[in-house]
Amino acid sequence: MKSVRRKVADTVNSIKEGEQKGAQEAMMEEIFHDMYHERKRIYKVNFFRGIFFGAGSAIGGTLVLGVILWILSLFVNFPVVGDFFKDAQNSIEQTQQPPQ
Repeated sequence: MKSVRRKVADTVNSIKEGEQKGAQEAMMEEIFHDMYHERKRIYKVNFFRGIFFGAGSAIGGTLVLGVILWILSLFVNFPVVGDFFKDAQNSIEQTQQPPQ
């Protein structure tokens, strides 16, 4: 008797899950078709979004690298690592000077 009740309960649960999945899929399809009605506009928006993302990444990376190098330049006078940073600073300054 319990096995029949169990089978009926499993069947009811699977029907409920199927209905929920079907409703979720229908909702997702409706949202997708509603948002992506104009493909050309979406392509244009994504193109400019990619350009600005790339430019922002380059500018942000440059600023972060500049701050890191500035902080490292403060350690030039330290006894242990000072020589290493001093050599690095000298090589950077030599590459920035025009050849004579």
